[in-house]
Amino acid sequence: MPITNEMSVYKNKPDKKPLISIEQTIEHGAQETRLDMNLHTGTHFDGPNHMIKDAFSADQQLGTQFVFAAQVLDVSDALEAIDATVLETKTISPGKFILLKTTNSSDETFDPRFVYLEKTGAQKLVQAHVAGVGIDALGIERDQPEHETHRMLMQNNVRILEGLRLAHVPEGNYTLVVAPLSIPGSDATPVRAFLISEGD
Repeated sequence: MPITNEMSVYKNKPDKKPLISIEQTIEHGAQETRLDMNLHTGTHFDGPNHMIKDAFSADQQLGTQFVFAAQVLDVSDALEAIDATVLETKTISPGKFILLKTTNSSDETFDPRFVYLEKTGAQKLVQAHVAGVGIDALGIERDQPEHETHRMLMQNNVRILEGLRLAHVPEGNYTLVVAPLSIPGSDATPVRAFLISEGD
């Protein structure tokens, strides 16, 4: 997701909007721009310490692995939530980074009724031994009690990638390349995420 002052943010909270400002203009020798931004803005990884006390930070969980075998699952038929029943219709490859394509990708604004991953869906992915889960929403869950989806994935070392844009990406197998910022101890880290089609 492009980082702008007017970008879509979780629940449209003003304090999550990035602030991009020019601190010095070219007339003073060089232009310098400042960015103030919540780390859970735009496309980002959640660190386990976002929800679990004393857990790994985002940079610790990722380590030095930035390339993953990935599988895009088109679950656009899910109108409310992605649960185990929805995922039972799909063949899930163990060890892959699963990217969930929903109707969220067709709307670049924040919809408070966005499609999310429900706890039983998260459990299904954990049982499939996936490397990570990405979704085309600014949150992987929506006001679930005790943040059950986050905790289910984090407690099983399943990486969480939020804020993807998958509208023009067909279901299938890919290579996922992520370029996170190096922020030691952080509970999230912004990333650029790239998908490479098999055979490219």
